Formats: sequence, structure tokens, C-alpha cells
Amino acid sequence: MVSSVLSSPVTVRCKGVLFDMDGILISSLGSVERSWTKWANLRDVDPSRAMSIAHGRRAIETIAMLRPDLDAAAELRVIEDIEMKDGDGLSVLPGVLDLLASLPADRWTVVTSATDRLARVRLAMAGLPVPDRLITADSVALGKPDPAPYVAGAALLGFAPAHCTVFEDSPSGVRSGHAAGCTVVATPFSHGAEELAVADYFVADLRAVKVEMDANRDMLLLRFTPAIA
Repeated sequence: MVSSVLSSPVTVRCKGVLFDMDGILISSLGSVERSWTKWANLRDVDPSRAMSIAHGRRAIETIAMLRPDLDAAAELRVIEDIEMKDGDGLSVLPGVLDLLASLPADRWTVVTSATDRLARVRLAMAGLPVPDRLITADSVALGKPDPAPYVAGAALLGFAPAHCTVFEDSPSGVRSGHAAGCTVVATPFSHGAEELAVADYFVADLRAVKVEMDANRDMLLLRFTPAIA
């Protein structure tokens, strides 16, 4: 886990911010666990194994890993329908509302392994702003940990990945952001620091992060004190 000991304050300069959804902006962990358990029981899969690989990964890829004999596209619709019906316990994570309010609307978006339909429903149910354009499981041919989602997210904002900062909580997401060339800030919502070791920084949650524009209104200045892993 991330230590409660803090290091020296840092300022990360970037042009765009890319947020994972589950575990960064919202908590839908209960829904995810219940839904994947239900699907696993329907398809004779060990629920604990399903949960061990599902978080941070596109459902269609999780299905292919667990039951390669099934039609992954058809099964995706099954798990998506299950998750769409289960919003119990959905909540906004600490610091999210203030951070989003301080970011210009054209400087951030969501990069999630959820499908577009599910992502938009979850964000709306949580009462969060839903970007007009976001990167979802439907947007890319390869999901996290491949760099494709975060490369696409940076392009969506009109910036190079090197000019974007990623907020992630899963090993696959951290690896994706890092491989894309982004600066990666990880939180320990779903995994310990040892599993997120390639992240550039760690914070307990988004309450630690404050943002302002530089004098030229060109760069975002993300200020926070990292936790020591």
C-alpha cells in the first residue's frame, strides 16, 4: 500500500489530463464484483479468478481469457446488461468534483475499459460531467495495458501523450499510460503500490491534487505532494 509518509511537493506541467473512470472518478467496485460473479456463475468460471483479471481490463478481453470457447462479443453484451442494471453503491471518489471543476472542459477526458454505453450511464448516475467525447472499450482495437487507449485519449484532446498526465488505479492502466508516454499518477484504490510500480507518482486520492493554468494559459500546473510507495 501507499505509505502515509509524504515526500516533497511537486508541480507536474502538462496540457491535458486523462482519467480512468472506475477507481479514479467513481467507485463501482460493488457493482463490478457482483456483476462478474453473476456472469462467472452463469458460465462455470471461478468468480475469484474473474475478478482477479477484470479490473482495469476491457470486458471483451477478460471474457476471451476466461472462456475462449465462447463468442466474446455476445458475452460482452451479457455482462454489460448485468452491469447496467446494478448501480447500487455507486459513489464519487474524494476530491473528484473539485478537481474536475478546476479543469477547463477541453483539457480533460475519460479513458476507460468500460463500454461507451456503460461509461456514460455510470458517469451520469454519479452526477459527474460526461465529456462529449471519451475513450472507451469501443474506441480502440486493443485495451489496457496496451498503450492504444491513452494514445487515443491524448489525440482526442489534441496533444502528444508526453504532454498529458494520466490518473490510474490498476496495473494494466498504469502500464498503458506509461507505455503511451504519459506521466502517470497512481492511487491505491484497487491495488497496492508494488503492483503499480511503474507509475511516476502516487497519491492517496484526488484530494491531494490542485490545478491552475500557467501565466500564458497554455500549460496546466498540477500541484500535489506525492505519497511514498
